[in-house]
Amino acid sequence: MKKIIILTSVIVSVLLFTRCHSAKKATGSVVKYTYENNMQTLVGANCSPCHFPAKGGNKKALDNYDSLKANIDDVIRRIELNPTDRGFMPFKHPKLSDSTIAVFKKWRDDGKLDK
Repeated sequence: MKKIIILTSVIVSVLLFTRCHSAKKATGSVVKYTYENNMQTLVGANCSPCHFPAKGGNKKALDNYDSLKANIDDVIRRIELNPTDRGFMPFKHPKLSDSTIAVFKKWRDDGKLDK
């Protein structure tokens, strides 16, 4: 009977410590947004063709990392406007969702990483 109690105690302890270690790893790793993984597709879907010269756009280019990085504050300002406000983007389209706008902000706040 003592062996069963000891064995059960060991198994429970191992499970507790294993879960504890995993929880620490999960909270310690923070996902950073990058242009390549998050922004490139998002900008392509919401800013093209107007801001993509290769697709016939003639507005300020936002089709590459450097141009988006240089203009991110203005982009965020304009996508946060209401559709009736002057300068609202995306022009002639519905306002972007709050979660989409949050991606633009997180990328900026994460340091405007390329990769």
